[in-house]
Amino acid sequence: MKLWQKDKTTVASVEKFTVGKDRDMDIYLAPYDILGSLAHIRMLESVGLLSKKELEKLSAGLRAIYRQILSGDFKLEEEVEDIHSQVEFILTKELGDMGKKIHSGRSRNDQVLVDIKLFLRAAIEKLVFEVKDFFDLLMAKSEEYKDYLYPGYTHLQIAMPSSFGLWFGAYAESLTDDLLIMQAAYRVVNKNPLGSAAGYGSSFPLKRKITTSLLGFEDLNYNVVYAQMGRGKTERIVAQALSNIAATLAKMSMDACLFMNQNFGFISFPDELTTGSSIMPHKKNPDVFELIRAHCNRIQSLPNEINLITANLPSGYHRDLQLLKENLFPAFETLSDCLQMASLMYNHIRIQKNILKDEKYKYLFSVEEVNKLVLQGMAFRDAYKKVGKDIESGNFSHSGEIRHTHEGSIGNLCNDEIKRSMELTLQLFPFEKVNQKIRSLIA
Repeated sequence: MKLWQKDKTTVASVEKFTVGKDRDMDIYLAPYDILGSLAHIRMLESVGLLSKKELEKLSAGLRAIYRQILSGDFKLEEEVEDIHSQVEFILTKELGDMGKKIHSGRSRNDQVLVDIKLFLRAAIEKLVFEVKDFFDLLMAKSEEYKDYLYPGYTHLQIAMPSSFGLWFGAYAESLTDDLLIMQAAYRVVNKNPLGSAAGYGSSFPLKRKITTSLLGFEDLNYNVVYAQMGRGKTERIVAQALSNIAATLAKMSMDACLFMNQNFGFISFPDELTTGSSIMPHKKNPDVFELIRAHCNRIQSLPNEINLITANLPSGYHRDLQLLKENLFPAFETLSDCLQMASLMYNHIRIQKNILKDEKYKYLFSVEEVNKLVLQGMAFRDAYKKVGKDIESGNFSHSGEIRHTHEGSIGNLCNDEIKRSMELTLQLFPFEKVNQKIRSLIA
């Protein structure tokens, strides 16, 4: 029996197709459905749609289900359509018709909206701290290897001296910008859609600001039509924020694959962190980095996938939106796994010393020699031509000294400033305020 079912049963093949993987996705939403219901019934009691005694019994029942979910003992029964139905059926079984009252003043449309926002909010918080842990590792490695020089490239051609201090620090700073975008996505997520019902409000005297406060939302999605239009838009914005972090990891993984190549030979890893070949006994393959790259490239496709699913939909709810959960929800776990594996690898990285002593890298220092002449008073274009002619005639020589002192260069990494930027970004997330509200709600 379905909440919406009347006197006819849906054809089995239609039901199977329309449900799809949604029951599996509902497991992600289960604890958040309880939180939304706890807030909703407190609001219902405040406007006279529940008695105080009913509120107490329903709250106790919901908290019992919440504990069951957290312990891993909760499951959707085979004949139950979704998480919303399962919760209501459990309460109705235990409390009789009183259990049916939790649906007053809301639709499954705004119920799933608030569930998704609560899930995304919690998933973003977890991911942010995982990114911060990886950032800290990159910062530590930047300091540890700041004096280890290697050739920088443009167009994959030898260009100018770089350092592993710069390399690690570059990706750390990239993560600070990635979290700025994630913070913006979090602000979009952190608005309450509950009370928009099926997208057109309710004739009940709902007080939406009560549920907003109880659930720790920063504000409301005020217009009830827009609250429903936010479905799809919110997911796309979050997916874009995820894709930025994924892009940082994918690019760094590609670098690592190149630097491990024997023609580069800049870095290596313990044998137990690489894989071998079934036919070539010498192989030490960078499979971890290749898979991070592939997983993260797939995550980068998510915003476009969501955009294509929702691009030609008019306002109002449409079943198409159900599919958005199938790749977005697991993407958080995938990105988390990639961060953990990247941390494992870089914790055990081995970096070759004195890379630039190799004769093939001598032209890396051509710009250094040009700059020396300029500092001695020669015009830059004349210095450029002189060094160029020395290279062509085979008379180029260099000292190998690096004197980069400006902000963000080899000799002045500005890692403290990058750390400060990360801390300022983290302070923009109201995690503790939100968590205090949730703890109060389930206490």
